[in-house]
Amino acid sequence: MNDFRNSVKKVMVVFLFFFVALISYIAYFQAFQAPDLAASTGNKRLWAKRNEVLRGTIYDRNGTALTTGEKTGDLTQSRKYVNGDLYTHALGYVNQKYGLTGLEDAYDAELSSYSSVETGLRTFLKDFSIDSLKEAFKTRGAEEKKVGNGVITTLDTNIQKVAYNSLGDRKGAVIALDPKTGEVLAMVSKPTYDPNNLDAAMAAANSGASENSPFMNRAVAGLYPPGSTFKPITTASALQNISGIQSRIFNDTGKLVFNSKQSLSNALGVANGDINLKTAFVKSSNFVFGTLAGELGNDKLKATAEKFGFNKTIPAEGFQISQSKFPTLNNSEVGMIAQSGIGQSSILATPMQMALAASSIANDGIMMEPTLVKEVVDKNKNSVKKVSAKKYGQVLSSSDAATITEYMKALVSTNLSSAFGGLNAAGKTGTADHTDANGNLATPHSWFIGFAPADNPKVVVAVIVENGNWGATSAAPVAAAVIQAALK
Repeated sequence: MNDFRNSVKKVMVVFLFFFVALISYIAYFQAFQAPDLAASTGNKRLWAKRNEVLRGTIYDRNGTALTTGEKTGDLTQSRKYVNGDLYTHALGYVNQKYGLTGLEDAYDAELSSYSSVETGLRTFLKDFSIDSLKEAFKTRGAEEKKVGNGVITTLDTNIQKVAYNSLGDRKGAVIALDPKTGEVLAMVSKPTYDPNNLDAAMAAANSGASENSPFMNRAVAGLYPPGSTFKPITTASALQNISGIQSRIFNDTGKLVFNSKQSLSNALGVANGDINLKTAFVKSSNFVFGTLAGELGNDKLKATAEKFGFNKTIPAEGFQISQSKFPTLNNSEVGMIAQSGIGQSSILATPMQMALAASSIANDGIMMEPTLVKEVVDKNKNSVKKVSAKKYGQVLSSSDAATITEYMKALVSTNLSSAFGGLNAAGKTGTADHTDANGNLATPHSWFIGFAPADNPKVVVAVIVENGNWGATSAAPVAAAVIQAALK
């Protein structure tokens, strides 16, 4: 009898163990796994719910539709991108098979949300009249078509087209911003793909034929050595930390020697002789900026870089920006510290990061959070929500920003007058060394950052042309065309 009771107890213990394990699993699933599964792009119920409402339209800043769509069934619909691949990386895509990316993902809730306030009633309240009253009752008496809210972006189609066409078939990215508001006027990344034919694009990517990463938005996720476009940041750090730096004279011999194995040379080994900081900036002297980095040390230069957003997640509306990287170096790494002063070493930056750095200089030292969205509207473009400009922070003093603007303006007028003639632009070129996939030295990336007009900036541009070599010959002409389009 006791053996029987013991056996029953053992069975009950085992049963109790599995029962507790089952309850624990269910509780864990409900608390931690269920929300993720519910939000999964493969969740058919979520897609069915999303497709009950015809997805709202995305517009450019002037109200021109960038997307269209129509219901293809009770719980299905089409989505077309009007300009093909012109806005691919900014808008992203929405696709039941492949999910959501870009602005389509960031503003999915708004685009699939139906405003239940009828158009006729709104018109009546806004502008009382007999006709509007009739329209209100007419609309209230009928079944209103469920259409999601629209999103008015900050993008300017004319500027976007010029940026897209000027970059051509080259790999790289172009960003244009309003420095006072942070509004993104243009965002181009190449190579690109056709969002209206995702099956073909995905097939190419999965077959290995698409080796240039067309699905990556290089403008906000591409990480590159910034080269000499980092020198405005080094200049800012020197102005903040080295007394009398503007009046100091440097004897630029063309080559900065650290030891028997390490040195840093100017482009083409040019020796500039006795020069001040402004001339060193205009001539993009590696000798001087390597010297400045050595005097500042890693801690001070890194602190300045971090004020500009390096090593931090910069908030953005409608998209995400990958963190740009500035290294932590010890005092014995003199060569790497010097290299960091010219935007090399192990520094990596997104084109958006460098556009924001330039916009801070253009905007009296104030960096604004970048935004891709101006307003959310209902199907009749009645305002639902406006997006206000947000200040990221004062990253340098207005006086230092004015000094760097003067240097950048002098650089353009001295070296780039043919490309920027009549635009009153300020800027900095960059020719960034990097290695290829095999670790061999590759053709440098071509950079330009700048803004115009220099005395009252309305547009900031950052351009990178991968393997484009000299910044003045590849990136600068692209930037000039975009600035010209923006100022028109």
